[in-house]
Amino acid sequence: QVQLVESGGGLVQAGGSLRLSCAAAGRTFSSYAMGWFRQSPGKEREHVAAISWSGGATYYADSVKGRFTISRDNAKNTVLLQMNNLKPEDTAVYYCAAARSYYSGLYDYWGQGTQVTVSS
Repeated sequence: QVQLVESGGGLVQAGGSLRLSCAAAGRTFSSYAMGWFRQSPGKEREHVAAISWSGGATYYADSVKGRFTISRDNAKNTVLLQMNNLKPEDTAVYYCAAARSYYSGLYDYWGQGTQVTVSS
């Protein structure tokens, strides 16, 4: 089992940057693919980014490609989401999640979320 805790959210002006962190508890963290999702009121949850267990494969939604970067440090049980050139439409609650398989798209464990608000 993996417990996930996100941090790093906050209020930022458009064009600014934030770095989200997801700390994982569990000895098997390095075997899981990790993903970041977001959801804002009235909208469906969006899969923003994902990274394989080794970091060798990554995925980005078109809406964030070129602006967001996902990375992981298996020694520290941490996955990061660097968000640059933020836009008001990036405002959402951001969740990290863990999947047993990068290619399955099935995420077994979820964090509680961290709020990101981008002002115009």
